[in-house]
Amino acid sequence: MAVSNETVVPATLPPGPATSPPASGAFGLPLAGEDAEDEARIALRRDRLLAALTLIAGVGLILATPFALKAGAEFFLPTTTALVIAVALIPLLEWLERRGVPSALAALTCVLLFLIVANIALAAIVVPATEFFRLLPTRIDRIQTNLAPLLDLYSSLEKYANRTLRQIASTPIRQAPTAGVAPPSSILELAATSAPAVIIQIFFGILTAFFFLSGWTRMRKRTITSRQSFGGAMATARVIQDVVDDVSSYLGTITAINIVLGLVIAGALYALGMPFPLMWGGIVALLNYVPYFGPVVAALLLAIGGLMTFSDVWVALAPPAIMYGCHLIEANVVTPLIVGHRLTINPIMILISISFWGWVWGTTGALLAVPLLIIIQTVIGAAGKPDIAGFLFEHGTLTQRRRENAAVDTRSETGS
Repeated sequence: MAVSNETVVPATLPPGPATSPPASGAFGLPLAGEDAEDEARIALRRDRLLAALTLIAGVGLILATPFALKAGAEFFLPTTTALVIAVALIPLLEWLERRGVPSALAALTCVLLFLIVANIALAAIVVPATEFFRLLPTRIDRIQTNLAPLLDLYSSLEKYANRTLRQIASTPIRQAPTAGVAPPSSILELAATSAPAVIIQIFFGILTAFFFLSGWTRMRKRTITSRQSFGGAMATARVIQDVVDDVSSYLGTITAINIVLGLVIAGALYALGMPFPLMWGGIVALLNYVPYFGPVVAALLLAIGGLMTFSDVWVALAPPAIMYGCHLIEANVVTPLIVGHRLTINPIMILISISFWGWVWGTTGALLAVPLLIIIQTVIGAAGKPDIAGFLFEHGTLTQRRRENAAVDTRSETGS
C-alpha cells in the first residue's frame, strides 16, 4: 500500500463571534490564564493604591490650605481681592474692547475708574469718621448720662450677683492677673506702623488687576483652545462666562442697592440732625456687603454716634432703629425682587463662608466671602459636581487613560 507524503492541514474553523485576544505581558508575549489573572490583580491593587494616595493627598491639601492662606495673607489677600475686583470689571473691559479700545488702554481705564470711585467713597467715610470719633473721649460724659438708667440696672444686677456669690462661696474668687497691652497713642502712630505694608499690598493689588484685565482676552482664548476635546472647550467657555456674569451681576447689583440704601439713611439722619450723614450712609453701605453681621455692626456704630450726639436716649437710639428698619426692607423686599433666584445662595453656606474667610483674612475676608462663594458655587455648578477633576484634567478617573490604551491595543491586535 502506498503511503501519501502529503501533510495533513487542519480544517479551517467557520467564522464565529470575535474572541478577545490573549492577555499580553510586559514584552508583548501572551500570558497563560493564571498569569493574566495575576497581572489583572496587580493592576487593580496598583489602581487602588494610587486612588488611596490621591485621596490622602487631597484631604491633606484641603486641611492645609486655610492655614497656608492665613499665614500668607500678605500675598494671597491682595491677590484675591484684585482678582475679584477684576472679574467684576470684565464687562466694562469687554465693552471698551468692542469699541476698538486696545486691551492695555481698556484695562488701565477700568482700574483708574475703580480707583477714583473707591477714593471718593473712602474720603467721604474715613475723613469725617476720623474727625467724629476723635471727639469720643470728650463725649463719654454724655454717653454715660444717656445710659445712666441702663447702667444703674446693670449695677444693681451686678451687686445682687456678687452678694449671692459671696453667700454661696466660702472663699473669694481670685481673678487671674491680666497683662496690659499698650494701645497706639494716636491714629498717626497706628498708620506709621502699618502704612508701608498696606501701601505695598495696595500697589501689588493694582498691578495684579491691571495685568489680569490687559491679558484677559488672550488668556481666555488660550484657555479654551488648549482643551483636547470640543466638549472640554465648551465646558471651559461656559464656566468662564458663568463666573464673569454671576460675579459682575452680584457685585454690580449689590453695589447699586447699597448706594441707594446709604443715601436713604443719610437723608433720614440729615433730617434727624445727625452730623456727618454722608459718612454714616457710607458706613452702612460698606458694611451691608457683609450679610447678617454687617448691619448689626452698623447699627451698633450708629447707636454710639447717636449717644454721642443727642442728650435724649430715645432720640439717640433713633438712628440705629431707622437704619435697621431700612435694612429689613432692603433685605426682605428690594434685594430678592431685584436679584431674583438666579444668585440665591443657601444662608448656611453664606454663614460658613463669612466665618471661614473672616477667620482667614479678617474684615477684608468677610467682605470677600460672598463673591468667593459665588465663584466657587458657579465653577462647581457649571463644571459638574461629581467630576471636578475630570473637568480640570479631562480625565475623570485614574484608570481612564489605561482603559483607552487597552482598547487601542485590542483594536490594533484584532486588526493585525
